[in-house]
Amino acid sequence: MADPRATAVAVKGPIGHYGGGFMVSREAKAVCEEHGLGPRELYFRGRCGVLGECDADVVVSVAVFFPAEHVADNWNGGRKMPVEQAVDLYAEACRQWGRRKLGGYAGCARIAELLEPVVEHASPVGAPLFAGWRAVPLADDAPARATQLMHVVRELRGALHANAVVAAGLHPLDATLAAAHDGTPFGPAAGEVIARFFTWPEPYDTPGPDLIARRAAVEDVTDDLMAPVFSVLNSDESDELIELLRFGHGD
Repeated sequence: MADPRATAVAVKGPIGHYGGGFMVSREAKAVCEEHGLGPRELYFRGRCGVLGECDADVVVSVAVFFPAEHVADNWNGGRKMPVEQAVDLYAEACRQWGRRKLGGYAGCARIAELLEPVVEHASPVGAPLFAGWRAVPLADDAPARATQLMHVVRELRGALHANAVVAAGLHPLDATLAAAHDGTPFGPAAGEVIARFFTWPEPYDTPGPDLIARRAAVEDVTDDLMAPVFSVLNSDESDELIELLRFGHGD
């Protein structure tokens, strides 16, 4: 039977996929096209808009893995849309993605039931985007509700991971480049692909053994930090959640 830490490790893949996949989905693209926003303008304005209307530096403080200038340019570029509207549209893109990807999956209602206490009882300390997204009303239908809750949990893990990276003295770019060496299935080249996606300037240094080891240790710390989050579930509930999340990662 899974303990809280084992649960955190087992569910991070599917929760990461289904809780974040909408960010680069056709649903998000449609919002951009309809409202004249660039993809990253929607990303930062919608995702980080739960912080409210604020200076770009506030957004930079939570968008740890992106270059500061890129964050500021897109946050400021997105000011053409009121922040509350951007959050509403982003949340609905998440829900629509969930309906499309998980609409035929009978386990969604139970996933939502299990994740609601996880989200409700988790500490928001050090995780402002998690706190902001937790306050956004949940959808009523099961596929959208489950997906929205996975997004909220993903924001929590992302924040705790960023904290661990900073505490380890790693530059976000170095952590990104080294991440592909920690057992992920995409291979070492994935680090450069992700760094390029985040718009870090090239060329990139190849991470050495020490950096790879430090990044792996950060992943372990993140798992440790997420363990208490799942302690609200008993062993049977943890096993059930893990089993329910064992469905394929479609595109």
